[in-house]
Amino acid sequence: MDWIFENFKTDLNALDPLVKEKALYIANQLMRQGKYSEKEAITEAIKRAEEWFYDMEG
Repeated sequence: MDWIFENFKTDLNALDPLVKEKALYIANQLMRQGKYSEKEAITEAIKRAEEWFYDMEG
């Protein structure tokens, strides 16, 4: 099951499309682990996705 994170549209819409896609992927992985609330998962996922993007950019 993929989570949609509707309550966090504002946070997600402010991101670059690549970062948003990566953040949603990461957030879904975190939710599957069952150790994160939805808010914690999306916050952590955005952080990781932004780090991934900046590392990719060099």
